[in-house]
Amino acid sequence: MSSEVLISGGGIGGLAAAVAARRAGWEARLFEQAEAFSEVGAGIQLGPNATRILREWELLQGELGRQAVAPPRLRVRDGADGDELGVLELGDAIARRYGAPYLTVHRADLQAALLAAAEDAGTRLHPGCRVKSAEPVDAVVRLQTTRTSQVEGDALVVADGVWSQLRAMVAADGPPQPTGHLAYRALVRQQDLPASLRSEEVTVWLAPRMHLVTYPLRGGEWLNAVCVVQGTQRGDPRDWDHAASQAQLEAALGPVCDEVRERVAALPAWRLWILHDRPPVASADAMARGRIALLGDAAHPMRPYLAQGAGMAIEDARELQRVLAVADERTIDVPIALRRYALNRWERVARVQERSRRNGTVFHATGPLRMARNAAMKMLGSGLLDQPWLYGG
Repeated sequence: MSSEVLISGGGIGGLAAAVAARRAGWEARLFEQAEAFSEVGAGIQLGPNATRILREWELLQGELGRQAVAPPRLRVRDGADGDELGVLELGDAIARRYGAPYLTVHRADLQAALLAAAEDAGTRLHPGCRVKSAEPVDAVVRLQTTRTSQVEGDALVVADGVWSQLRAMVAADGPPQPTGHLAYRALVRQQDLPASLRSEEVTVWLAPRMHLVTYPLRGGEWLNAVCVVQGTQRGDPRDWDHAASQAQLEAALGPVCDEVRERVAALPAWRLWILHDRPPVASADAMARGRIALLGDAAHPMRPYLAQGAGMAIEDARELQRVLAVADERTIDVPIALRRYALNRWERVARVQERSRRNGTVFHATGPLRMARNAAMKMLGSGLLDQPWLYGG
């Protein structure tokens, strides 16, 4: 009889965990509190460290691969004066260097591909069913859900996001904390933009206390924009899809160049996300305990300044696949396997968390730090923008 993993959370991390478990030969049951598997419309950047896993899982050969965009380059500009600071060639160049492409995708397209793969592999899906509690009992984990009295499995993967309540089973460190940053998001058809604002590239504008990034989605037909500013916002912090007005964002921009203001003005339908995170993972103990493992944002929420939130969840899932494949309950039992998962992941995800935090400071720099940043980027260019330690994965 096959071992079974229970998964709490049906976002990108949870669905990736289901795909990974099935590829490891385990049965998988996934519980999602929402009535339907859906993602709020937004773009994601996926570096080669993530896309090589998606390719291994045969997810880039279908609709996801047709919708994904491989931007030819990343261009960084100063958002205050418009100067170009540096360029990193992507497209074929980065695919040759790392053996996998750099892609931009719609979050909903990635989730749909993972959902289809999980279903096709035989994952039992339970939408509209929230996991209320979990308890290790002898050699199983027992769940209480909103629709069942109890469910038992050999392991539990907690992948229910930054606000996870089940996280306390492994790391009882309280709720995530506000970062003081707000992320505004917008999508627009490129054909609805003036020709001068359309783009096939990833473009990042760095300005005092804010930055703006734009990139194409869905075959290049759409342009995704994320503008992060420093500030606070009332409302439920757990809701990552607050309504926002263009005037509200324009008032928060500060001293930016005309090019940035033109792009913000051309995208009238903005949504707002209040960013929260946790300190970088401190040890393997913060990612797994006994038969329970944390994955994705439930384990290590990422600030968006390295574009690795989804990538790290996918990497987590691939490592989970590796350890579950050898957990036979004889030589290697489940607690040992999940301990190996945590040991193999915690230092890498902590480094990504730390680098993301540092990038936020650099992106939003003012005064002498901004001047030093600009001088370094103009001198070193792609040498600063490329991330071999990350993309080589």
